Amino acid sequence: MNDKRKMFIYGGIIGLIGAILMKFGNPGNMGICVACFYRDIAGALGLHRAEIVQYIRPEIIGFILGAFIISIAKGDFKSRGGSSPLIRFFLGFFLVIGALVFLGCPLRMILRLANGDLNALIGLLGYLVGIFIGIQFLKKGYTLGKSVKQPKFSGYIMPIVAVTLLIFLIVKPDFIFFSEEGPGSMRAPIVLSLVLGMIVGIVLQRSRICTAGAFRDIMLIKDYHFFWGILGIFVVNLIANLILNFDSFNLGFENQPVAHPIHLWNFMGMVLTGICSILLGGCPVRQTILASEGDADAGITVLGITIGAAFAHNFGLASSPKGVTSNGKVSVIIGIIVVLMIAYSVVKESNQVNS
Repeated sequence: MNDKRKMFIYGGIIGLIGAILMKFGNPGNMGICVACFYRDIAGALGLHRAEIVQYIRPEIIGFILGAFIISIAKGDFKSRGGSSPLIRFFLGFFLVIGALVFLGCPLRMILRLANGDLNALIGLLGYLVGIFIGIQFLKKGYTLGKSVKQPKFSGYIMPIVAVTLLIFLIVKPDFIFFSEEGPGSMRAPIVLSLVLGMIVGIVLQRSRICTAGAFRDIMLIKDYHFFWGILGIFVVNLIANLILNFDSFNLGFENQPVAHPIHLWNFMGMVLTGICSILLGGCPVRQTILASEGDADAGITVLGITIGAAFAHNFGLASSPKGVTSNGKVSVIIGIIVVLMIAYSVVKESNQVNS
């Protein structure tokens, strides 16, 4: 089997699972959304009190455990880290703010588009612009440094967190919050979500699919290897939606689930997400998989994403179907300025070291 077909199939599995999860109860056009799912988990843990988005998403638990188990089995697991962790935290923080102004991570952007939401096309254009901007810094020598070997236990922290969250999900202690209405109350059965999440985690770990990496490689080195995976996600999700979720398929900009039609901020939110994804070396789903196979730097990024998602809801930065908040608009502009300053300073210091 050639690489293109293999990557397409890998992506197709993810696209199919996204449609199945939506069919069995996940929110509209949100069979999978890494940013939204971390936001829901943050709410369940009480890090924010937006009652409509609080739930321990078993899909995230599945991503982590699936990627962890297969990385151990295939010899890919390796505890490493120490590459500018604080910068990575804040890049993850601003990445999710951009995503929540758009209302979706880059993977959900593709799934939204495959179910007819043309607002996601505006988001995609913004994402591509953000990736292009990030690439300019890569060309000038941007790097967060090399990771080094870490104690073995460091690599086990993410799987331990995932198991702890699973226990909380099953036991439902009083200090964990669960939405009774809104997107957080819309969920596929736990076992189905967990099993399908593990399959996605395995597929992502083996394929190395990354939305930012796919478009970066096209722009930077004209390599379409990972793009075939992205194409597989889109095509199979589109076909699966037309079969499984035809009643919800809606081609257009208006009346899309958990989305808004304000083009400027759909675009700008994903510009910020695109820049951060390139500066981090991977989109949110890729960071999750890396963290699951022992990468503490990706783990710090995931922590930044989770805290950023909580911050977005505590301070009124996240959008809603009603539109974009003033705080959200300001936060995107501030985020773009901050991450560009980070990138510029890293490049400047790198050039001074090499000169």
